[in-house]
Amino acid sequence: MAVSKTFPPDEIAEAHAAGLRVFGENRVQEFAGKIAGLRGLAGAEWHLIGHLQSNKAGKAAELFDAIDTVDSLSLAERLNQAAGKLGKKLRALIEVNVGGEAAKSGVALNSAELEAILSAAPRLGNLEILGLMTIPPLSEDPQGARPYFRRLRELRDAIAARKLPGVSMEVLSMGMSHDFAVAIDEGSTCVRVGTAIFGERHKAQPQGTLRGSGD
Repeated sequence: MAVSKTFPPDEIAEAHAAGLRVFGENRVQEFAGKIAGLRGLAGAEWHLIGHLQSNKAGKAAELFDAIDTVDSLSLAERLNQAAGKLGKKLRALIEVNVGGEAAKSGVALNSAELEAILSAAPRLGNLEILGLMTIPPLSEDPQGARPYFRRLRELRDAIAARKLPGVSMEVLSMGMSHDFAVAIDEGSTCVRVGTAIFGERHKAQPQGTLRGSGD
């Protein structure tokens, strides 16, 4: 996945011309402001990889092909309802806070909230739960992320073994520019790469903004 947050449509179009098709955006409002300049990119998939507030679920369901940061049953229900009104199937990943960090979103490992989302899947007919994603605690050494990636893979394998109705665990989204090789080694099926593709961000994120789900 090419993480295109903060980059303008012309630079995203260059990435598309080079063969990239899956793109990640962090904010609903930012993406809404540039979607008009991206509609001609044939075959492009747009994923929301930043934290989603419930009150923006409707707009997110309209703009994106997938929401990779579902972190509560209430959000899953809102997205399902919004997708139903649009007559579309919305792909989704459950975000897991593997490091238990207070400043990050995501359900806790083996939490009641995670179980609630999984149990509700059969009745969320317009939401396809396809797997898990995570952002490990920040570490300058890529190897520092390995135990967290391994935990997510083990959780994915445990959920998949249960063969839950309405739940697929085919996607394991983990790894960014600095640690994607370790993530792939631990079983990632989707790495979120921004800086290594586009270069440094054009502008700093506002103070108080949570670290994004891709770099």
